[in-house]
Amino acid sequence: MSRENDVELSYTQDRELSWLKFNARILEEAQDPTVPLFERLKFIAIFTRNLDEFFMVRVGRLEALSLLKQPPADDARGASPRQRLGRIFQAVAQLCRKRDRVLSALEEELQGHGIVRLTPQELTGRERRQAEQWFQDCVAPLLSPLVVNSHHPFPHLPNKQLFLALSLRREGENYLGLVPIPKALPPFLCLDGIHRRYVLSEQIILAHAQSIFSHYTVTSQAVITVTRSADLSFEDEDGEIEEDFRQRVKRILKKRPRLCPVRLEIWGNLNKTTLARLQARLDLEEGQTFRMKGPLSLGYAYLLEKILFPQRPDLFYPPFSPRWPQALSPRKKLIPQLLCRDLLLCYPYHSMAPFLLLIREAASDPAVLSIKITIYRLCAQGKLMEYLAAAAENGKEVTVLLELRARFDEQNNIHWAERLEEAGCTLLYGLEHYKVHAKICLITRREHGKLQTITQLGTGNYNEKTVRLYSDLCLFTADSTIGADAAAFFQDLATGGSGRCCQRLLPAPACLRNSFLTLIDREIAKGDRGFLFFKCNSLTDRVVIDKLVQASKAGVHILMNIRGITCLRPGIPGLTDHIQIFSVVGRFLEHARIYIFGKENDAQIYLSSADLMTRNTQHRVELACPVLAPDLRRQIAHYVEILCHDNKKSRYLQADGSWIQLPPRQDGSSVDAQAVFLNELR
Repeated sequence: MSRENDVELSYTQDRELSWLKFNARILEEAQDPTVPLFERLKFIAIFTRNLDEFFMVRVGRLEALSLLKQPPADDARGASPRQRLGRIFQAVAQLCRKRDRVLSALEEELQGHGIVRLTPQELTGRERRQAEQWFQDCVAPLLSPLVVNSHHPFPHLPNKQLFLALSLRREGENYLGLVPIPKALPPFLCLDGIHRRYVLSEQIILAHAQSIFSHYTVTSQAVITVTRSADLSFEDEDGEIEEDFRQRVKRILKKRPRLCPVRLEIWGNLNKTTLARLQARLDLEEGQTFRMKGPLSLGYAYLLEKILFPQRPDLFYPPFSPRWPQALSPRKKLIPQLLCRDLLLCYPYHSMAPFLLLIREAASDPAVLSIKITIYRLCAQGKLMEYLAAAAENGKEVTVLLELRARFDEQNNIHWAERLEEAGCTLLYGLEHYKVHAKICLITRREHGKLQTITQLGTGNYNEKTVRLYSDLCLFTADSTIGADAAAFFQDLATGGSGRCCQRLLPAPACLRNSFLTLIDREIAKGDRGFLFFKCNSLTDRVVIDKLVQASKAGVHILMNIRGITCLRPGIPGLTDHIQIFSVVGRFLEHARIYIFGKENDAQIYLSSADLMTRNTQHRVELACPVLAPDLRRQIAHYVEILCHDNKKSRYLQADGSWIQLPPRQDGSSVDAQAVFLNELR
């Protein structure tokens, strides 16, 4: 067995490279001919946006770690941050080249349907006049060109904003010209009455570069964008002793736009001198510069979708409406129904309406005493917060733990915190050393002198927008023991704790990981009769990985559906040969976390907000909740069975770290799990 820095390497793989392979699987969806054509363009847009966030978060973090005098080594592979960055830049360069090839082929297919992205040089005479008029009337007045010289210092380039970068020459001297693409501009100009021919705004501006810099000769030009780190620390900042945490987050957020650059992207042709000047100004190495052959931002696809869908619905996924669950009557009050039976919603196939209506009903129910909820991410406009505010205004005790450090959602959460505070809610902003990522809501009522609880626990956020795009599970239970655990959990958070061990709920960091390890040990004791099924987004926790290897060596059959990162390699003889890992990438983002220990009636089934990552098990407040009701256990067993039969959207991880798709069955049939779930609703 090989070791590097005393870290076992024989059954592990690099975390970041594993994530990049996940993003490569998203890019594969853009090549799948069974996916509607325009949806394939959106998969490329998702791939591109994911890569942006990867650089902002993971690469930004590694860059910061690499500057330490004694940078820590990776748990999985023992490599230093600088070694990991080198591997990342090599892998990303290959992925970017593939993205350009896939985009070019896809745009060629779209042209066959009359949907054409044009360059200014490809416009007809009429279209050229339209574009020229638009530039003069709508674009030119907004431009702020700059020549970098002794009187005009190199400007700040905001994160992910598009710029034109130009090599300029005048009187034998070379200069750098920059033009920020105004954010107020639409991303493209439609060129005909049915809006199927379009040209990107940055290319129209680029075509006018010489007239913009009329006192110079433009010798080379390109569209560029800089990606900056988003790795903010809210704990390490010194603040006033009495400073409100919300004010501290506001203050720290102002630093994000100024964080260090981690990537430079170029679309076009800049001469070597100008490029070297840009790299030096941004303190970026050659490996951090990526030359693209297509648009740097594909966010325009979502605006184009709104225009094209009414005209060409055949190019998109068929629309569907999430259904009301059969177990509930929409014509009766929800609270009495939920007091009588547990309920499991499966998003996005089920509607979020039952949960929202439950909160609205609780807000006006005279028997309801309190509503307590933890919130991590929300949409900008939604009903949930209005219902919570209404409950407080109706005299209910409403406690909201709103995590202000949810990355990229900080400002939105600050806005809602202020609204809820005005309504009279009790606000908690999380804990000093732990983000609160648990998803739990507790409704407490008193009827006929007896206290009753309805506890809702979820695997995903209370986001009314993403709930239609993410596959998640939402459990409701009136179990009194779980209700008591939930009440103790909220009391602990309110008094500065991070969740103590309970009778049925498993909080992290207190006991979730240790409880899972104990349950794995239970299966190890069964030998080859043992069974584990885990469904989560990522597996990086080294302690859990080592325990799974121990279970595999004992003969336990382990099946894991891991969408994204996995630092564990299956199929290694004598070590992980009883482990199978597969990933499903399809129309919806697989986001649910399910942990099953054992088979059939002997199985312990948990739903959780936590992935098997050290950050979740040790550095965040999370929850896992057992599924007790027999009908819900059967519902989850069916859900898992369909997932495991997917041979259309699933990829299986091999011992060498590659992913393969299973062939069709002998009868030629294939199963798309998400399509099966949609058909079951119909």
